[in-house]
Amino acid sequence: MHKVVIIGSGCAGLTAAIYTARADFKPIVLDGYEPGGQLALTTEVENFPGFPDGVLGPEFIERARKQAQKFGAEFRSGAVTQVELKKPPFKITAGKETFECETLIVASGASARTLGLESERQLLGHGVSTCATCDGAFFRNREIVVVGGGDTAMEDATFLTKFAKKVTLIHRRNEFRASRIMLDRAHKNEKIEFLTPYVIEEIQNVANQAVDSVKVRNAETNETKILPAEGVFVAIGHDPNTKVFKGQLAMDDAGYLITHDGPKTNVEGVFAAGDVQDHRYRQAVTAAGSGCMAALEAERYLAAREH
Repeated sequence: MHKVVIIGSGCAGLTAAIYTARADFKPIVLDGYEPGGQLALTTEVENFPGFPDGVLGPEFIERARKQAQKFGAEFRSGAVTQVELKKPPFKITAGKETFECETLIVASGASARTLGLESERQLLGHGVSTCATCDGAFFRNREIVVVGGGDTAMEDATFLTKFAKKVTLIHRRNEFRASRIMLDRAHKNEKIEFLTPYVIEEIQNVANQAVDSVKVRNAETNETKILPAEGVFVAIGHDPNTKVFKGQLAMDDAGYLITHDGPKTNVEGVFAAGDVQDHRYRQAVTAAGSGCMAALEAERYLAAREH
């Protein structure tokens, strides 16, 4: 029987691991589908306090992991396939192993939706990004592309004009899902150009490990052309990694876990932290903060059970 099991090894999960390990709970951390979370797919991180020269995403994750291990956290690889959360002890199945625990911290994150292109996958972190607020500053005076048609795409495109010379917003349809106010704001911005109805066929140049252009196709005429661009921001939404919790933990229509009083879920003893319950901020520092909150609440919960 484990005191604490943590699902997810991104910023939220690792912070929760550091806190619960220092409290001597010897947490088990299950790596999940994307070990290291979104930061493991990022190159430079410049906005986390304490790193004036920036830090590489994978290096940041590796340091946090070592920190958690130093205090007694134990890591297991594999994704969670089944959970039983009706009452403690909670049962978590990952691969061939089943873990029983008194408290559970869910930090399984959210995965950014992508276009599904091989060139996109290979250039992720090398000119292709899914986070404008994380990476926008690296594209000063460059021509960049934003893909999407919702509020996130409009918000990202508008934000990126602070840095970029020109932003081309590409959407596969002529009409947009974005709210009128966000769409108007983007249309009024002189640095934003709209390209519809177009889809990206390929992001170039994989051989150079840098983006220099995109091949786009008109969705109505199938005509193709090459568009110069030094960065591509994919803004088509995120999917929370919560399928395994359906019917057991309360979630909103988009599948994000609903929390109250900080990190508490509808099941006593189960806490949620990071992007799995936060679709608003999605920053490393806010994920770390909520991982800390989940750990402290788990500690209080365990202390109350012992008395």
